[in-house]
Amino acid sequence: MSQRQLAQLVGAEYYTFISQLETGRGRIPPDRYRAWADALGIPAKDLVRNVMRFYDPLTYEILFDAEPASRTPPNPAGTHRA
Repeated sequence: MSQRQLAQLVGAEYYTFISQLETGRGRIPPDRYRAWADALGIPAKDLVRNVMRFYDPLTYEILFDAEPASRTPPNPAGTHRA
């Protein structure tokens, strides 16, 4: 799926927003989580858990008793990098 296609599916005004997410320079607005999950074909709970791991690693670690998340740039949109 192209950035333009994903932007259209999630209601993003500009497809460049997808690029910003892929490089860790943006965040999915919480009120759009369900739209993103639907567009990506995944349960909303899984999407939120994944983005929380990157956006708020301390809370993620506390809630899920997990190892701290890596500090690599997030890919919350679930898109593949080239």
